[in-house]
Amino acid sequence: MTFLKNINLTFSKNEDLENKILSISKELVELRLKKVTRQAFKPHEFKHKKFELSKLITIKNLKKI
Repeated sequence: MTFLKNINLTFSKNEDLENKILSISKELVELRLKKVTRQAFKPHEFKHKKFELSKLITIKNLKKI
């Protein structure tokens, strides 16, 4: 899986953006739990989820301006 160059950023409402941010945050927590409990997980997903989360938070902050 490669990084998404352009995340689909056509969120019409801030609620959609917030929901996406929350869902990615939950996925990161689940990945951390899998790591701690030594379950099978793909380590590269940490980097991808964090990258996507940072893009979404940046867009959220830009919309405030």
